[in-house]
Amino acid sequence: MAQTHDPPRRGLLGELKDAVSVRTAALILGVLALQLGFITSYIGAFHQPRPHEIPLAVVTPTARITDQAVQQLAALPGDPLDPRAVGDEAAAREKVMNRDVDGALIIDPRGTADRLLVASASGASLAQALIEVVGLVEEAQGRTVRVVDVVPGARGDARGLSAFYLVVGWCVGGYLCAAILAISSGARPANTERALIRLGALLLYSIAAGLLGSVIAGPVLDALPGSIWALWGLGTLVVFAVGALTLAFQGLAGIVGIGLAILLVVVLGNPSAGGPYPYPLLPPFWRAIGPALPPGAGTFAARSIAYFKGNGAAGPMLVLAAWAVGGALVTLVCALLRGGRRPAGTAATDPTAERDGR
Repeated sequence: MAQTHDPPRRGLLGELKDAVSVRTAALILGVLALQLGFITSYIGAFHQPRPHEIPLAVVTPTARITDQAVQQLAALPGDPLDPRAVGDEAAAREKVMNRDVDGALIIDPRGTADRLLVASASGASLAQALIEVVGLVEEAQGRTVRVVDVVPGARGDARGLSAFYLVVGWCVGGYLCAAILAISSGARPANTERALIRLGALLLYSIAAGLLGSVIAGPVLDALPGSIWALWGLGTLVVFAVGALTLAFQGLAGIVGIGLAILLVVVLGNPSAGGPYPYPLLPPFWRAIGPALPPGAGTFAARSIAYFKGNGAAGPMLVLAAWAVGGALVTLVCALLRGGRRPAGTAATDPTAERDGR
């Protein structure tokens, strides 16, 4: 009988080299970097909220008194308020409803009792910060202030966070759908036809996710008022925008693109979205990037649709549309260039090319 020989033992170091490739080790280090970035970004954004230039309308019976009040409020240490004169209370309310300002101070020069109009639907923490700042100013001048919530949140929308969590859920669905398409068929589509198929599948998923998310947040849980149709359209756009940018990153960087999408949407986008703490309460970096990223644009638009009759939603919707169109174009261009480099007939004769991302 022929003798069989056991393969030589390679030892622990040899097994380690065989089990963990350089590429795997690099990906693990990338995951560690994302984890540390997540911790840094969320704690950095939320650990010390501080009001900064909260837009505030100021109304008094005369222009002279209004100018004096505006100057006093603008000179507060740390610039917590951004006051601007408004002609009358009706105009001030309209500005609050249009999301031009976050509150309005109606000063009564004939007495010591003033009124502060707030919109807690924009975020309870923002309304509370405005109440505290104005309250301290009024107290220092021997005056009192009565708070009037002109746009309150819905009963099922605790602290105005339902819009934020709805958008976060849509964002998660967007990049997970794109990631699954990569895992099942290769990070980079082999040609433009495959790229179009992925974008088409993503669009169908986005339509379903937008509708179901809107129904759950609205009629099912009674957490958000407003038009279901408008929220459905917003949800479709959010999911597709996030999914398209994930596909674009995958087209540029392969499987690493999933991590880049998570960096942009989750690590940077979620804490800067104005959810728990709206923009005027965030540190400068997060306050600057929030409106330009899908979670921030989506959250602002969702609150506008739910509570402000869509006022102020146009700009954020354009931001989302830009991400959607840009991501789709980059995905198609990457696929076109990739298909142009492939020898003729390769896609047809090598069925593993798409799966392996070659």
